[in-house]
Amino acid sequence: MDAPVLLTGSEGRVGRAILDGLSDAYEWRLLDREPPDEDPAGEFFVADILDYEDVRGAMEGVGAVIHLAGDPRPEAPWDSVLRNNIDGTHTVMQAAVDAGVEKFAFASSNHAVGAYETEARTPEIYRPDDEFLLDGRELPRPGNRYGVSKATGETLGRFFHDEHGLSVVCVRIGNLTKGHPPKDYERGQAMWLSHRDCAHLFERCLEAEYDYEIVYGISDNDRKYYSIERAREVLGYDPRDNSADYTD
Repeated sequence: MDAPVLLTGSEGRVGRAILDGLSDAYEWRLLDREPPDEDPAGEFFVADILDYEDVRGAMEGVGAVIHLAGDPRPEAPWDSVLRNNIDGTHTVMQAAVDAGVEKFAFASSNHAVGAYETEARTPEIYRPDDEFLLDGRELPRPGNRYGVSKATGETLGRFFHDEHGLSVVCVRIGNLTKGHPPKDYERGQAMWLSHRDCAHLFERCLEAEYDYEIVYGISDNDRKYYSIERAREVLGYDPRDNSADYTD
């Protein structure tokens, strides 16, 4: 990827994990509602993703977008997820199409499929010997309104790919933590994503060729109920971390 990359929500947890690993690898355009706390890794735009003109201005000449911005709270109320996660994502995707962007990586979430974790399946699905596995081909099954907004973002990506030819990959991000995975939380271990693997995964989103994909964003954990085979196959994802190395 030779053209600049626009990273929305650059000041959030996922944005910082990506920049920790890739700050020198690309020419970055960074966009967030709040100014940066430290010297930014690229040209910084203070903007609301609902402001089409501001987003379109930041998009000029960009080759790819990593869209993270939105309300990240699992308990977020409907008015917030509607505004920030659904309308905001639509605005960013529309601006990307209008700017001629080639690739779009959308930060979806494990919450888009959270309701698969039924009482009958848990806690067994968090353990290495359980056979239940989600691979991205299943229908969304959100467990909260935040998950509904992420499932909607995936559907918007499908629409913008089919209607406008935008290459879209939706990454259902698991449990991103800096340092070690949680030692006393089986679910967190099963969906753990290290900072190193997070940066690598989004690098592959920028470099690989794809049409429309849904992949899971977790490390190569012994405990997992999300398959990373599609991310390996389509993106060339090759994670280096495993929660079992820290918890067993």
